[in-house]
Amino acid sequence: MFVVGQALFDTGMANKIGGVVTKFAKTEKILIVAIMIIVGVMSGFLSNTGTAAVLIPVVCGIADEANYSRSRLLMPLVFAAALGGNLSIIGAPGNLMGVNALQELGINTSFFMYAPIGIPMLIMGILYFVLIGYKLLPDAKVVTNGEELTEKNDFNNVPKWKQITSMVVLILVIFAMIFENQIGIAIQISACIGACILVLTGTISEKSALKSIDLKVVLLFGGSLALASALDSTGAGTLIADNIVGLLGANPNPIILLLVIFIVTCILTNFMSNTATTALMVPIAVSLANSLGADPRAVVIATVIAGSCAYATPIGMPANTMVVGLGGYKFKDYVKAGLPLILVSFAISMILLPILFPFYP
Repeated sequence: MFVVGQALFDTGMANKIGGVVTKFAKTEKILIVAIMIIVGVMSGFLSNTGTAAVLIPVVCGIADEANYSRSRLLMPLVFAAALGGNLSIIGAPGNLMGVNALQELGINTSFFMYAPIGIPMLIMGILYFVLIGYKLLPDAKVVTNGEELTEKNDFNNVPKWKQITSMVVLILVIFAMIFENQIGIAIQISACIGACILVLTGTISEKSALKSIDLKVVLLFGGSLALASALDSTGAGTLIADNIVGLLGANPNPIILLLVIFIVTCILTNFMSNTATTALMVPIAVSLANSLGADPRAVVIATVIAGSCAYATPIGMPANTMVVGLGGYKFKDYVKAGLPLILVSFAISMILLPILFPFYP
């Protein structure tokens, strides 16, 4: 999927999609809505950081041409990238860690497993910025020293068939993943076939395909599987879970447990890598659910979603860091605009998770 997504970026198709949508925005508020919708949807199926990186120059260009403040557009963009990552199981590396943990327990998962929570979160995130967050965004008129990030790549020389091929292959791979059971092809095979088609047709070069694969994420993912196995086989996961349950009382309320997991994961993810935080917390969440004899789905999904709520610091996720200079942001700007968004995400999760994924079905 790194390769499939990179083809959309390399051919300029992602740039074109972003440009077309944002051109129809006539006011700053409408532009924020348009940016958040397109970034949110794209990051549900592509790399969050890649989506943000491609559309940051587009948005900066529009802001400069329309005399809008970049600082009022870039923060909603990067937050939408994180929110959109909760739309599908391939939206972020942490999502697949949650899926793997549930599959290890013999629990069936689906391509849109996170969507019942992710879609309302994205919608409420957009409404938050339209109604409240808009007033909390700084209005910084800055001359950036990171101007290289805003240089627009010229995709005029890219053949149109490459752009079309990249989009068609992405759509077909996503559909193959959605209908995995019906067609009888595993999602990883569908992704590999799509990547091979893109390389063999010359839509993306071998060099670019190899460069697109983030080995840090791959190794972190592999390491997290070993960590989860070690926590299980040594009993460390059960020990941690028992201690947490012990602190909550003899018969802890599952909602309280969910709340504790969400808060702890959320705090960690704002100062650590999202993927690393999820890798650390998912095995513990599974052990907690097992210790209570509860369905682990709600706890795992809460952990994964909390791991994406890195809105309150500029170091919470790579996309946040990318726009610090371009938007002229200070640390307090992220706290001011991001903390209420975390509370919105928290409220939605606490309301919907027990309803959609009951602890004792």
